[in-house]
Amino acid sequence: MKSDIQIARECQLEHINEIATRLGIAPETIEPYGRYMAKVPISLIDEERVKQSRLILVTAISPTKAGIGKTTVSIGLTLGLNRLGKKASVALREPSLGPCFGMKGGAAGGGYAQVLPMEKINLHFTGDFHAVTSAHNTISALLDNYLYQHRKEGFSLREVYWKRVLDVNDRSLRNIVTGLRGDGVVAETGFEITPASELMAILCLATSEDDLQRRIENIVLGITADGKPFCVRDLGVAGAITVLLRDALNPNLVQTTEHTPAFIHGGPFANIAHGCSSVVATKMAMTYSDYVVTEAGFGADLGAEKFFDIKCRKSGLRPRLVVIVATTQGLKMHGGVDIEHINEPNAAGLTEGLKNLNRHIRNMQGFGQPVVVTLNRHATDLDEEIDIVRQNCDDLEVGFAVNEAFLKGGEGATELAQTVVDTIERQQPLPVNFTYKEADCLEDKIEKVCKRIYGASSVEYSKTARKKLEALRAIFTDDDGAIAHYPVCIAKTQFSFTADSTRYGSPEGFTIRIRDVILNLGSEMIVAIAGDMLRMPGLPRSPQAERITIAGGEIEGLS
Repeated sequence: MKSDIQIARECQLEHINEIATRLGIAPETIEPYGRYMAKVPISLIDEERVKQSRLILVTAISPTKAGIGKTTVSIGLTLGLNRLGKKASVALREPSLGPCFGMKGGAAGGGYAQVLPMEKINLHFTGDFHAVTSAHNTISALLDNYLYQHRKEGFSLREVYWKRVLDVNDRSLRNIVTGLRGDGVVAETGFEITPASELMAILCLATSEDDLQRRIENIVLGITADGKPFCVRDLGVAGAITVLLRDALNPNLVQTTEHTPAFIHGGPFANIAHGCSSVVATKMAMTYSDYVVTEAGFGADLGAEKFFDIKCRKSGLRPRLVVIVATTQGLKMHGGVDIEHINEPNAAGLTEGLKNLNRHIRNMQGFGQPVVVTLNRHATDLDEEIDIVRQNCDDLEVGFAVNEAFLKGGEGATELAQTVVDTIERQQPLPVNFTYKEADCLEDKIEKVCKRIYGASSVEYSKTARKKLEALRAIFTDDDGAIAHYPVCIAKTQFSFTADSTRYGSPEGFTIRIRDVILNLGSEMIVAIAGDMLRMPGLPRSPQAERITIAGGEIEGLS
């Protein structure tokens, strides 16, 4: 089997002007980044067309070390829809350099279901991640300068919330001290990875330049000595930060291995942030396509929950159907089978692992959504194993299809595409049943997600988290309710319904412990950190960077 990068190189890419023209976008309106990538101005979004388009969300069972292939399925489904004669495009997040050089090696799909040019998309792309990183750290520098310049006037912050970011997995920078040797105000701080930046969330939720600047102004940097919030607005630099992000606000247009349009924009992780591509990229795709496939990060308990409770709630977007991706290998791991034996027949392990899939199905149905399950087929899968999964879905009256887009491209996803189309056409659009109401208090929102989505029996808070919640209410609640209506974004391990990454399957009767609470006033959400979740990942023992190189003038090792 050829590597992903070999397959990508063999594809004859079309000029980005041709991709835009096929969509109905005049080439003179886009801003090309070379021959095969372009920025599309958000002014082209047509809300009336958006309402007519059919949005499909792709999510997955809880991921395992065996991998699930959600992005590959998202791209493959789009290829399959186009094979059926539908006008379809895909809207995805941008890859982060952290996982590319750490565990994954890339995040542009795989096999014959990729977005291209994959090397550029996986690396610097159009510079959006760099813009977010630069804008975030510019705020950090301006804040430190403000504290330094005004220290003689007695100005200080009793708490500083704003850290720095870097799009690299660097555990050594999680906690640092700045301002030593008299070069500034000495302070403890740290780094988070760029996808965890509040600016990344803002970029993905903002709907215009004015909305972008308004959100940036509202970012809370810390609390003053007299207990008042200190925001970017108080620094007087929101305009400058908006300038840094101005180009990044426009979605990126590229193509798939079969020249299908792909909008790739924004990159928050779903285990530490809200895990969805930008609202403007989704709406741009829906403006120019009858069917739009988008994905939410990691398992349905994380990305899909946040897609509904945050992105849909705030944007008004409503999907027509949810596709849940599974693999026999992943299901076996959730059934207690060791990773060394997941390619061996094990009907008992597979059947036990279906409990994880079925909880995700119930959760998606709880949002009021029709569900289709797709099995991302691997070469070692047996027909008997596939039949077990198919029968399980039949028993639940849920659509099922095998996906082979990795090996066959769009041809391998036509069964899934037809199942999706048939399911959508049988059913009228349904409203979203959110997990909680906007009027619920913050603790109730957190508890409802933990109990209804994760299956927890209880929620407990550390002293730090409890103190933070009380302080936030005291500082930010006013006659209008202030932060009370914000959605919650729970940072939690992606590998388990629990906060313990080693508990696979479908655990019951556990407690979720909230360690910390962070207010994102700009992106208008409350981030609750569960268990030991860290917002700056570390590198594995053997990072993918050891295998990425240039050989014969070509990049190798990206996948």
